[in-house]
Amino acid sequence: MSDINIRVIGQAGRITLTRGKALNALSYDMCMAIDAAMRAWATDDAVKLVVIDAEGDKAFCAGGDIAELYETGTKGDYAYGQKFWRDEYRLNAIIFEYPKPVVSFLQGFTMGGGVGIGCHGTHRVVGDSSQIAMPECGIGLIPDVGGTLMLALAPGRLGEYLGTTAGRMKAADAIYAGFADFYIPESFWPVLIAGLQRDGDPSILEVAARKAPAGTLEGQQADIDRCFAGETLGDILTVLKADDSELATAALKPLQRNAPLAMACTVELLHRLRGSNLGIRKALDHEYRYTFRSMEKGDFLEGIRAQIIDKDRQPKWQYANGNVPATAVSQMLMPLGADALDFEEE
Repeated sequence: MSDINIRVIGQAGRITLTRGKALNALSYDMCMAIDAAMRAWATDDAVKLVVIDAEGDKAFCAGGDIAELYETGTKGDYAYGQKFWRDEYRLNAIIFEYPKPVVSFLQGFTMGGGVGIGCHGTHRVVGDSSQIAMPECGIGLIPDVGGTLMLALAPGRLGEYLGTTAGRMKAADAIYAGFADFYIPESFWPVLIAGLQRDGDPSILEVAARKAPAGTLEGQQADIDRCFAGETLGDILTVLKADDSELATAALKPLQRNAPLAMACTVELLHRLRGSNLGIRKALDHEYRYTFRSMEKGDFLEGIRAQIIDKDRQPKWQYANGNVPATAVSQMLMPLGADALDFEEE
């Protein structure tokens, strides 16, 4: 497949995304190729670790390829999208639960589906160009691909802040928030990958790691915790409108632009996940409840139309005034019964 290069070099299983002109956006076939390789290498004693990287300077992976999701969804065919998300989420769980080290090199944009591939491994490397984000609320989705787990585990109310504003994190902030592990200048990466292939030992990353240039999130933590502590999106909006801090003023802009239903469900999901039995499968199960319904009952198709297809940047969201009824959130996040996400390969 021209979009991805999968091979074994030395002691490393190697996955390289090669769709640079499309910012390495993940297609369904790319996901399934990674899935097959990861399953095969899990029991292959010759493969000591897996290294995931991407060609091009602009992006590790800027997200999922949503063109086909839009094309099928607008024709009333929701099954394709539901299958895409189901199988993608199974892959996210495989990476998170993998029995061997998984090393990822995350240059440029790592967003949405790219987070699901690149940020669930054991050794996540960022550099000066890295920008990591979960921007789904801008297109009527929730942070998914296991992103809600990472947001729920982030310090304080950072999860609500990053999930609803779609804020971008450079290296230090990504490490602080738990989306990355090591800052290493990108000029070192080829030598490190060669060493990983030769020795199959990820400890060389710890030796190469440096202190990242200062970020902003840690210094904003108190303001974020104060402004995003509400039980619902409505609570958060009320606080932001009454708060005169620089952070509140800046955060209010994306919250008034992104999809209210998606943001409200994101807040509710993070609160649910912080309860008992927090884990990748619980997070993916809850995310799938939303994405399964997102075309028919959510704002996903309208978000794609406004941002990607027509590019008028004028989405007509449900509950555009920001007042999302609790019943609407509940309906999007109700269990799916027979359609619930399972993690068995078919």
